[in-house]
Amino acid sequence: MTSVDDQLLKQLTWRYATQKFDPARRIPDDTWAALERSLVLTPSSFGLQPWRFAVVTSEEVRKQLVACSFGQAQVRDASHVVAFAIRKNLDASHVDRHIDRVVELRAAERESLERYRKITVGYVSSLPEARQEEWSARQVYIALGAFMTAAAMLGVDTCPMEGIIPDKYDELLGLDAQGYATVVACCAGYRAADDKYAALPKVRFDPNDVITRIE
Repeated sequence: MTSVDDQLLKQLTWRYATQKFDPARRIPDDTWAALERSLVLTPSSFGLQPWRFAVVTSEEVRKQLVACSFGQAQVRDASHVVAFAIRKNLDASHVDRHIDRVVELRAAERESLERYRKITVGYVSSLPEARQEEWSARQVYIALGAFMTAAAMLGVDTCPMEGIIPDKYDELLGLDAQGYATVVACCAGYRAADDKYAALPKVRFDPNDVITRIE
């Protein structure tokens, strides 16, 4: 393997679901800007990006999030907390917003995108509300994975959290009023020196148990 390959595997081995963050350490602005960009660059089905990422740095708000997270102190002690939220009631207007960006960034003719628009609107409109939210949630988890991998490559610790009360997050962060609903959260920062979980070896199945090769 090349040194780049080695570095990737080294960082993925280094990362873990951080249980105790160092509250005195903050992610530098330029590093956080890169991590935010990794969220923006996340791929999604049809390119629709049916999400919003609420980034919480306020110490007061993070303290309030502890009660919405079953008492988990990571949200208080981490440098940043990201709430990964889906857009509710995905409809033709959202598809048109995406098409507007295609036209803007690729200098495309809107007429040339009409078939794509018809297919995309037809798909999202055909989904019952619960099925649509499930579909959008799967897109959000792509963003979560991309974010955690990017963080690991930059030496930033993360802890994904499904153990939250989404409705309370929405209320506290104002997401519901914007038409979004939290699915999962992720804390980011730097591990505390005494987090005992940092030194534990990773427990993973043997590659042959989880990878099937068709050659």
